[in-house]
Amino acid sequence: MKLFSEPDESAGAPAGFATFAFGLQPLGAAAADDPEIARGEYLVTMGGCIDCHTPGYFFGKPDSSRFLGGSDVGFEIPGEGVFVGRNITPDKETGISSWTREQIVTAIQTGQRPDGRMLAPIMPWHAFAQLTKEDAGAIAAFLQSLKPVSHQVPGPFKPGEKVSTFIFRILPPGQTAAAAPK
Repeated sequence: MKLFSEPDESAGAPAGFATFAFGLQPLGAAAADDPEIARGEYLVTMGGCIDCHTPGYFFGKPDSSRFLGGSDVGFEIPGEGVFVGRNITPDKETGISSWTREQIVTAIQTGQRPDGRMLAPIMPWHAFAQLTKEDAGAIAAFLQSLKPVSHQVPGPFKPGEKVSTFIFRILPPGQTAAAAPK
């Protein structure tokens, strides 16, 4: 079995894929040498976590200084509110530093946060529930290895609350798109 720190064509991309493809910050030397963390980096990249959890991504300019530090765009779900991708770095104040590896795996695979609340409906945990425990554990190891980013994400916003971010609106069929602000 090849390690992901080596080029592995059977896996689709080598470790460091996020760094090369998206111009993001490279891992530290210790992390780059750990095959579990390298596997987690690959899975986070291919799983699209960067999309919803890195500011600037949806504007075509991901902010590498706040990699996985929380989005600047929310998703509006009718009757539910607006949800912004949270900071999933190990920052003590604004991230998931207090979450254990097992709690991260549980959130990824069941949608349940350590405090018992469910993740926002936009989080595709139903798909991630199909990950093996080893792959979910590798994602947790990678997230815990990241440089902490201090970035408080706004929201969530209840229906009718004023939103302080750009939003993607998810509408049921037959609904009318919102008018552009004047």
